[in-house]
Amino acid sequence: MEMLSRLARRGVFALAVFLVLGAGIARAAGEGVFRPETFTLDNGMQVVVVSNHRVPVVTHMVWYKVGSADEPPGKSGVAHFLEHLMFKGTKNLAPGEFSATVSRNGGRENAFTSLDYTGYFQTVAKDRLEIVMRMEADRMTNLVLSEEVVEPERLVILEERRQRTDNNPGGVLREHVSSSLYLNHPYQRPVIGWEHEIRALTIEDILAFYREWYAPNNAVLVVAGDITAAEVRPLAEKYYGVIPRGPDIVRARPQEPPQKAERRVIHRDPKVGQPALSRSYLAPSYTTGASEHAYALQVGAELLGGGSTSLIYRELVIERKLAVTAGAYYGPDGLGPGTFVVYVSPRPEVLMEDLEAALSEILDTVAEDGFAAEEIERAKKRITASAVYARDSRRAGARVLGSALTSGRTIEDVESWPDRIAEVTAEQVTAAMRHVLDDNRSVTALLLPEEPSEEQAQL
Repeated sequence: MEMLSRLARRGVFALAVFLVLGAGIARAAGEGVFRPETFTLDNGMQVVVVSNHRVPVVTHMVWYKVGSADEPPGKSGVAHFLEHLMFKGTKNLAPGEFSATVSRNGGRENAFTSLDYTGYFQTVAKDRLEIVMRMEADRMTNLVLSEEVVEPERLVILEERRQRTDNNPGGVLREHVSSSLYLNHPYQRPVIGWEHEIRALTIEDILAFYREWYAPNNAVLVVAGDITAAEVRPLAEKYYGVIPRGPDIVRARPQEPPQKAERRVIHRDPKVGQPALSRSYLAPSYTTGASEHAYALQVGAELLGGGSTSLIYRELVIERKLAVTAGAYYGPDGLGPGTFVVYVSPRPEVLMEDLEAALSEILDTVAEDGFAAEEIERAKKRITASAVYARDSRRAGARVLGSALTSGRTIEDVESWPDRIAEVTAEQVTAAMRHVLDDNRSVTALLLPEEPSEEQAQL
């Protein structure tokens, strides 16, 4: 099972989505990207089908429009906890029977929780689709929980938190950056939850969350692979269409107030082998804030730190030889605010303050002057060329469309992405970079080594 935090989502899954979609797909103008078919069941469940007939395999995904940012105050981690417990049995399936059935039929499965959505998927031969669809529909409404299954899973999650965060200096720093970057928005909480709140969650808390959010009208079914919408529809109606519609849900979340002060977070740990610096800026997303900048910011991120030819890599790693790595990325795909991040790591002989000063100098210049028009045109071509084969991937379309539809966007937003990137101008990139590179809306994070104390050294 996957747990996707804000920065982890940008660094792993959402960054992968960015490389697939947010980094472009070469195709003729107006042709579309994944060219999905879609329909909606009578109970409000949207169904999306992405046909790819290369192999007789399908990926079946159910995405719920709920993530950790939708949790009640004081109940952090309940979305992720529920994701784990969805494998523990229903009125019709014994604990572990779901996974055993998928395996027995030659399939594989997983699930993931993020800030804005929770998803469950199985990849099986086409003729086994009905089996997994029946089981997935069953656990949408028939989950059964008891102390015997909840308490061991709580220990699994606490251990997951220890491994990924508490014993990981970078994980500790990421949590504190999120808590500092967002003053009021629930993105400030870790997806996995705070340890003391994970320990306090009750079965009643988990079941209440399940009953509130897990309903067909709050879910999107995506089926991708060797199948058509005409083949999916009768199965979807048979298994999902009979589930009663739940109450309409409004995802009301606290919003960010104006940010007026830059912040710094410093974490020192003896386990740090390579110091690092990052600067995270609160940024607009496709759906929140000054969203007119979202497409230009993707081009700007590519120019600033998208690879070995980017500005900060070229300046800090190759020419000035101050850093061993440097880059930037931008995540516009959330239902809430986005984040624009730049990062660097110094060479052994370089002082962190010297590297930070050089980075700040570059960012100030970019915010003031932007990039040349010819650089922007080259960047747009690189972006578009980087995902030529995305449509050939069976899961890429399912992942991109599922995350978009559970985060406030539409199929048309996904399909028109390349055209919108192609329309970005030099003036728009300059305006976008000037808008986002505001130190008063930023958190500078330092990950530094610390010599162990004498007592620690003796252990």
